[in-house]
Amino acid sequence: MAISQKAQDFLLNSRLADAEAGDVDALFELGVSYSTGRGGIAVDLIEAHKWFNLGALSGDARSQACRADISFEMTAREIAEAQKQARAWLAVNSPRRYAA
Repeated sequence: MAISQKAQDFLLNSRLADAEAGDVDALFELGVSYSTGRGGIAVDLIEAHKWFNLGALSGDARSQACRADISFEMTAREIAEAQKQARAWLAVNSPRRYAA
């Protein structure tokens, strides 16, 4: 059974809200969703790397491993863009932390 667009949007928005609140599992789950297309989200390795990077910065070993795995499929420019996006997200949501 396919998930409706409304349900997809709700799940994504819920995970984003949880991530903004500091939920490490939400950071990891967003990375998984963007790296695999889970939940009807379009695969976007830059976005996935960003979320895995944020999870890794929070000490999540799963995020560290997944970030390393998808890095092999990305160009240096794509990784740099993902890191830039992670730093921008941190600047808004957690001003005392810096993305690798």
